[in-house]
Formats: sequence, C-alpha cells, structure tokens
Amino acid sequence: MYIVTGGAGFLGSAMVWQLNQMGVQDIIVVDNLGKSEKWRNLRNLAYTDYFHKDTFMEMMLHGEEPWDAPQAVIHLGACSSTTERDVDYLWENNLRYTQTLCAWTLEHGARFINASSAATYGDGSQGFNDDPDALDDLRPLNPYGYSKQRFDLWARNAGLLENIVSLKFFNVFGPNEYHKGEMRSMVCKAYEQIAAHGSLKLFQSHRADYADGGQKRDFVYVKDCARVMAWFLENPEANGLFNVGTGKARTWNDLAEAVFAAMDNFMRVEYIPMPEAIRDCYQYFTEANMDRLAAVGAPVPDTSLEDAVADYVTQYLATDDRYL
Repeated sequence: MYIVTGGAGFLGSAMVWQLNQMGVQDIIVVDNLGKSEKWRNLRNLAYTDYFHKDTFMEMMLHGEEPWDAPQAVIHLGACSSTTERDVDYLWENNLRYTQTLCAWTLEHGARFINASSAATYGDGSQGFNDDPDALDDLRPLNPYGYSKQRFDLWARNAGLLENIVSLKFFNVFGPNEYHKGEMRSMVCKAYEQIAAHGSLKLFQSHRADYADGGQKRDFVYVKDCARVMAWFLENPEANGLFNVGTGKARTWNDLAEAVFAAMDNFMRVEYIPMPEAIRDCYQYFTEANMDRLAAVGAPVPDTSLEDAVADYVTQYLATDDRYL
C-alpha cells in the first residue's frame, strides 16, 4: 500500500497515475479538496481511499490509521504557490507537517519521498548544485522556497538524507495542472491564449544580457518526474537530495515555438513589460545539475521540450478528456 499526499494535485495525481501504470491500485490519497476542481484529477485514477490532510494527520498522530503499514509515503502535498506571503501558514503546512510525516514514515519502516523545489536556489547565483553540503549557501527569493529549504536543511542536519529522498523539481508542466490558476505552466496558459486569440504574450527582458523571451528555464515534463519517483520506489537503497530537471535550459521563446507547432499555428508573440512587483525576484536562468541523479542510476528526464509539449497539447489539452 502506498500513501500519496497531495494526491489530487498536479504532481500527486501524476504519481497516482504512474502507480496505476505499474499495476498498483492500493493507494491512499491525502489532500485538501474543499471546493477546488482538484477532484477532477482523480476521476480516471484507481485508488483505495481519500482522506483530508488534517484528518489523516490526526489519525496518524493517535495511531488510528485504518490501514496496514504503508510500503511508502510519497509526500507531494504542500502549498506550492510561489506568491504565498503567509509565512506562518507555509511554516506549518510545508515544514512542520512534512517533518512530522517524515518521522512517522521512518518509524513505520516505510520509504519516504519528498517534493522539494528548485525555488530553494533563489536567483541562481550560487548555482544549481544539489550537493547537501551546499544547502547553507542558498538564499531562496520567496517564503515558499524558504519553507522547502528549511525541510532539506532539517533532514540533512538530522542525518535523515541517508534514509529518505528529497527531490528538487524544476519547472514542471503537463496534464492535471488545470486547477492551479496563475501557478499553471506557461504551456497550459499559452495553449489557452493561442486558442482564444491566435497569439501569445511573454514578458520582456529587463536585463541587457537577455533578449525578450530569451529568459531560460529547465522545463521538465510531469510524466518524467513521475518516472523518477517510481524509480526511487523500486530502488530503496538510493537516498539523498536530488535535482529533477532535464539539465538543459530552454528559452520562453523555445517553449512558445513548441506550443505553436503542436497547435499547427504560426508563431505570433507580443512582449509585455514584466510587473514591477516581481522584477526584483524574477529568475532569468535555471538549469538543473543532473550529475548526482545520474550517478545513482536513476532515469534523468530526457523527453525533449518539443516532444513533451506535443504530447501535452495533442493528447490532453486539445482533447475532450484532458486528464491523466
């Protein structure tokens, strides 16, 4: 039996889908559905039960879990908004909850896989090296990134990185992200803009060393991310802190061209000023160092941006059923 927290969210539902592809259906989904549209992410998936995250925590703390000891807990449940400013909320939801769940999982002899984030790298001036010894030098630019950084530091300082996996996901995109609002990927937003207007708006560059639309990101397909997590489930001897990206930064213009091509449309881009509120904390370049993931034998995400976008657009966004 597997527990997937955030199991109705973007990465979480992709992981439930991946487990289903592996023939696994004995899955407990933990999330906070409320009045959101996340429930739609579960409609095509097979799982045993669902629990609200607070109910799950109460049962866990009081030893009242209505299930046998899990084989693994894949912890993908957190506030993922990079614009969230309630630091107390992030501290309790992203840090304390994760610490408690990690300790409980290890006490039960189960595998613990955690979602960290590339947001921990801040402006990238310290590079994108996932060596745990480099954690102290990182300066996240927002409270979300800081909450993820604090867990990685706690796990390292407690000597737990030898027994768990924490994955620093870069710019993930793909099906089942539709509920995320402004936090949806540019692929999803671009598809909607192009379908409605035949054109796409991208931010201008406010640095002389980057052309408009020339800002770079390490875009990684959600299916590749799910395959990485599946590999760690099947290889419990591999533990530590790892980047999950392609290791190949691509420009927003590259992404735009891939979406237009997948939609069989001519490329029409308008460059608009970047809002002043985000100019000082905008990342112009991210590129995962994938050496450590490759060194343990895990599958380094290698679906090209063009192939991933084509799959996302033609098999999901442009169909009647957009969900995994």
